[in-house]
Amino acid sequence: MLIRTATIEDLDVVTAVEAECFPPAEAATRADFEHRLSHYASHFWLMFDENKLIAFVDGMVTDEADLTDEMYKRAELHNENGAWQMIFGVNTIPEYRKHGYAGDLIKRAISDAKAQGRKGLVLTCKDKLIHYYAKFGFVNEGVSASVHGNVTWYQMRLTF
Repeated sequence: MLIRTATIEDLDVVTAVEAECFPPAEAATRADFEHRLSHYASHFWLMFDENKLIAFVDGMVTDEADLTDEMYKRAELHNENGAWQMIFGVNTIPEYRKHGYAGDLIKRAISDAKAQGRKGLVLTCKDKLIHYYAKFGFVNEGVSASVHGNVTWYQMRLTF
C-alpha cells in the first residue's frame, strides 16, 4: 500500500471516498475539499491499493487547542506553523475495513506531526470509537462542543 500526501488532483477521489464513508449530514462536500486542499493538501494522508484510493486521514494545523466546527468550514484558519494537528476525518472504504489501514494512516499522521514539532493531535469521534483512538494514545477529554452533523462528539487528544 502506498501512502502519500494529497494534491488538488486528488479532489474527486477524496470526495468520493468521503461520501462512501460518512452520512450526508457529516460528510464534507467537494467544495469543502477543494478549499481544504488549496490550503493544506500536505495534511491529507492518502492510502492507495494500486491506483485506487482506499483510505485517507485529513486535518488542519492550528494554535487553537480544541477542535471547533468553524475549522471544518474555514480552511484559511490553517496555520502551517501551528502547535496542534487537527484530524477532521478518518476514512476507509467499506471493503477495505478491518485490515489496519486506518491505523497505519493515523500512525503516519502522528509521526509527521511529531517530526514537525507539534504539541500533538486532536480529533473528535463518536462514543463507539473512543476505545479505538485510545489504542494510539489519544485521551478522551469528554463531550466536544461540536454539533457537526447533529451528532454527539467526544474530543480526543494525543499530547507528545
